[in-house]
Amino acid sequence: MIINKLDKSFGPSGSIAGVFLFISGIIIIFFSFSGLFLILFGAFWGFSTSGTIIDVENSKIKFSNNLFGFWVTGQWFDIEPDMKIGIKVLTKVWRTFSQSNRTLEITVKNFGIMLYRADNKEIMPIMKTKSLDKAKIELDRLSQLLKLDVIKYS
Repeated sequence: MIINKLDKSFGPSGSIAGVFLFISGIIIIFFSFSGLFLILFGAFWGFSTSGTIIDVENSKIKFSNNLFGFWVTGQWFDIEPDMKIGIKVLTKVWRTFSQSNRTLEITVKNFGIMLYRADNKEIMPIMKTKSLDKAKIELDRLSQLLKLDVIKYS
């Protein structure tokens, strides 16, 4: 089994806010039971992620949402021999607005290893890396493990 973490479900600002609520809830629970709600909401916002799980032995893959950081949801898909994998540039922009009408934008550029159907239509991301060199190494490794053809990155 290969487990890959892809993204935080609520972005970087939501994750930081969730961790803040979680810690606040831990402190408040000593004085009031309302801290329990802060702990639950904070854990959900702060620790929820998305990822993939690859079962190499059974040729299956699962795109998952990890609620609270540990409760894995998702559906298994069979990897068919005519599927392909390739590299794609992933650019995400996280935008946050402040009360003074200022906008904070965080742009994150990564390289994703994607799973494609036989007709080259994208199915799901498999893995995410920060550098193109590491993405190429992981692409070669995964193509050998899963016995899939590679769509060359240009």
